[in-house]
Amino acid sequence: MTSLRHNADPPPERESDRESAYLDAARACILDVGWRRTTLTEVARRAGVSRMTIYRSWADMPQLLADLMTREWGEVVALAVAAEDPAAPTVDRLVGDIVGTVQRLRENELFVRIVELDPELLLPYLLSRRGRSQDAILDLVARSVAAGQREGVVRSGDPVAIARGLLLAAHGFVLSAHTMVDDRVSEEQLDAELTHLLTRSLQP
Repeated sequence: MTSLRHNADPPPERESDRESAYLDAARACILDVGWRRTTLTEVARRAGVSRMTIYRSWADMPQLLADLMTREWGEVVALAVAAEDPAAPTVDRLVGDIVGTVQRLRENELFVRIVELDPELLLPYLLSRRGRSQDAILDLVARSVAAGQREGVVRSGDPVAIARGLLLAAHGFVLSAHTMVDDRVSEEQLDAELTHLLTRSLQP
């Protein structure tokens, strides 16, 4: 990723492996002690490298967290997409991708840990700006919407605007679904409502 700034460029595979190990160490730190108590020094210790090695890759923890979240949420999306039947109808597959991503994010241990201990880390991505992961998801959804429009199974409209609307709708089901679960409504029922909402939103 662009946050790596080595003086000498190593072979791509070695660089990727090294970056992955550093991010794994950071992930373990955050799961153990939370974001506030995680330092670049501790990440270096867990990764078995010098502090300066980590500093050559990331100037501070926010940069490292951004790369970690980009990797983590990207993996969540990939798992959700892989779980869908590629032969399913376009709208069903797209809705399944979104709902599956929502469900996996709610269950992701890193996401849960951040929400429990350091929820303020998510606020910039909800109130101020989009992150790289959000832009990547929006791109995937917009392309799927455009493909569905060409097939005549998705309503007309700007695919980018439609994708952004779908993502905004999904935000609440990721972050606030637990506030709507009680002895009258289950999480499964809410996910069914999200599926219905998205499907009806996309249909012509």
